[in-house]
This record gives sequence, C-alpha cells and structure tokens, in this order.
Amino acid sequence: MKPVFKSLLTAATLAVVATGAQAQEAKSLKELLDQVQDNRVSETRINKQREAEFQSARADKQALLRKAESELKAEQGRGDRLQQQFSDNEVTLNEKAAELDQATGTLGEMFGVVRQASSEAYGRVATSIVSAQFPGRGEFLAQMSEDSKGLPNIQELEDLWFALQKEMTEGGETVRFTTEVVNLDGGSSQQEVVRIGTFNIVGADGYLTYDAENEIVQPLGRQPDGRFVSSADDLISATSGLVPFYADPSQGAILGLLKQKATMSERYHAGGVVGYTITVMLVIGLLIGLYKLITLTVVAGKMRSQLKNPGNPSDGNPLGRILKVYKENKTADAENLELKLDEAILRELPRIESGINTIKIFAAIAPLLGLLGTVLGMIATFQTITLFGTGDPRMMAGSISMALVTTAQGIIAALPLILTHSIVASRSKSIIHILDEQTAGIVAAHSESERV
Repeated sequence: MKPVFKSLLTAATLAVVATGAQAQEAKSLKELLDQVQDNRVSETRINKQREAEFQSARADKQALLRKAESELKAEQGRGDRLQQQFSDNEVTLNEKAAELDQATGTLGEMFGVVRQASSEAYGRVATSIVSAQFPGRGEFLAQMSEDSKGLPNIQELEDLWFALQKEMTEGGETVRFTTEVVNLDGGSSQQEVVRIGTFNIVGADGYLTYDAENEIVQPLGRQPDGRFVSSADDLISATSGLVPFYADPSQGAILGLLKQKATMSERYHAGGVVGYTITVMLVIGLLIGLYKLITLTVVAGKMRSQLKNPGNPSDGNPLGRILKVYKENKTADAENLELKLDEAILRELPRIESGINTIKIFAAIAPLLGLLGTVLGMIATFQTITLFGTGDPRMMAGSISMALVTTAQGIIAALPLILTHSIVASRSKSIIHILDEQTAGIVAAHSESERV
C-alpha cells in the first residue's frame, strides 16, 4: 500500500497547488469553496482508479511469481533425472567397454599393429616416387592411421596388404608412363618419363624430382654432370635391352645435394679480381709463347735453307745477315772479323729473345698473385668471424673459396707458362747455338786462310 499512499499524497499536493492557482481567479469565497470541493471529488475518483490498477498489477505479478516457482521446481526435477540418467549411462559405457575388451581379446593388439603399420606405410608411400604414377594412394592409409577408435574390417586389411605389396612390387620395376611435368618457369606439359623403381624419375629434361607435398613432378633446379645426364638421355631413348644408368640410391637426397654443388664457372668467379688478373696473365703469356714459337720455327726453317746455300746470303734470316757481314769483311784480319761477327750476333739476339722473359715473369708472378688472393680471402674470413662469429660456416664460405681458388688459379697458370717458356727458350737457344757455331767456323776458316 505504500506506493498507493505516495501516489495519493502526490495527487493531493497537485490539487492544492491547482486550487491555489484557481483561487487567484475566483471572485468570491463561495466560488473558491465550490472549486475546491469539485477538485476533491475529481482527485478522489482518479486516485481510486489508480489504486484499482495497482491492485490488478500486483495480482498479475503474484501469478507470474507462482508460475516461475513452478517452472523452477520442474526443471530441478528434470535436472535430477538427467543426472541420474548420466550416472546410469556411465555405468553402462564401462560395462560395454569391458565387454568389448573381453570380446576382442588379442585382436586389440592386432588392430594396434595394423594402425601402426598403416602410419608407417603412409609415410613411405606418400613420399615415394611411385605415387607420381599412381596418385592418391596415401589417402586410404592416412585414414587407417588416423582412425584410432574404429576397428578395421577384412576389406580394409586386404587394402592395406595390397598397398604394401604394390609398393614392394613397383620398387623393382622400370616403368615408362606419361605424366604432367611442372617446369621451373611455372608452366607445365605432358611428358613421357621413366621411373626406375623407387629411386629416380628421368625425362627429356634429365633427372626429375617428385614433390610429395604438392604431388607434382618437376625438373631438378640444377642437373648433375654431363655423364649423368647423358645416361638419363640414353635411358629415355632406349626401347629395349640393358642401358647403363646412374641411379641415386638415396631416392633423391644425393641429387638434392648436387644442386648446392658449385659449377666450374662459379668456382672460377669465386677468385674475384685476383683470379681475373691471373687469367689475363695466363692468356697473354700463352699468346706470346705461341707467337714466339711460330716465329722461331719460321726463322729456324729459313736458317736451315740458308745452310744449304751459304754462298748466297739473304737478309730474311739471322744466319744470312751474319754471312753477309762476313762477305763484306773478308779482307779484315781474323780479330776484327770476329768482332764484326759478334756485333752482328748481338744485333740478332733481341729479335730472337724478345718476349721470352715476359713469359718467365708471368710464370713467376702468377703463384704470387694466388698467394695474395689467399691472404685477402683469409683477411675477409677473419672479418666475417669478428662480425658474425663462427655459428654459421656458410658466412665464411665465400672468403675461404676466394683464398683457395686464387691459390689454385695461380698454380694452374704458372704450370703452362713455365712449360711454354721452356719450349720457347729451348727453340731460341738452338737458333743462337747455330749462329755461334757458324760464326766460330767462319772465324776459324778465315784464320787458316790468313796463315796460308
């Protein structure tokens, strides 16, 4: 009743305020009294109406409360029943699990072995290159290995046996089939390939690899040496008979390592500026040696021709020019003639020996440049160790390669240069020996003629 009382009090207050406002408009006390009485009757009627509404709403709320209490009691009863049912189901499940274990007996261990075998077979089959010819073989094995609760039936056991038997059988076969090969540039084409057991796949592009994750066949990033690729080409083109072939027994692991193997070109460029300088010296030295060898061979041939005709000296060869000096100084005494001939030989020596010392110098400098490259490479290696430590040896590989490659390049360049210098020097010495021999003979003959 408190809300009702408050409402009535509020209404009375409003009535008094309204009466006060109307009192100002009344012209007499009689009119004011009549207005107050009329307002009291109106307010009383309104308050009774509001009180009736409040009483009706209170009754509705009591009905809703009784309904909610009834529903709560029903749900509590239902919860008790479900809890009891859950407990009964737990007991039943335990009893059924015990009955299942008793019924299966030792079959449970067998099924465990089957799941383990399926898991191992899936790991082997999914990565096998046989799957390139028979895609989708691993789906059944993956399902068998992941199904930890279900018991396999006879059909599934037979399928498992068949999958294992097929992998063993295909491992000993060399098969030619057509499949899609994804090129390194992203394109793909249908190609005829040859599968050698579970070891390798070869095609028109050489050795191929099988990407088990994406189930695609693609060429190696870098093919091995030419003799290996040649054997693969022979196998592709063969139609029958025995064909020698280099197989990778590691199923592609060794071929994968070959992609990281540096080629001869990469090893050469690892020498850097020092290696390029050694190469330039080697080329220049060999060109000088070849030029001298050709010119000295021509001069030696002309001198042999001159020896056959000493009475008709020619200016086209050193021996002819010396004989011409003798012919011009026949009247001189032996001592002066010898001096004239020695002077003529000294004039010929620069032409004969020119460039030979250059080859010798290049042969001596090449190993020193190789040693310089070694020192520079080791300096760079220690700088790398200072900055990055020794945790990753690949950080030092470039500097160490420079140190070793330049040493090898220096030795490789020195060997042919030394050999070329030896051949050219020997050829020039033989020409000079002929000149000295002929000069000594001319002086001896001239001395004998003076005595006579």
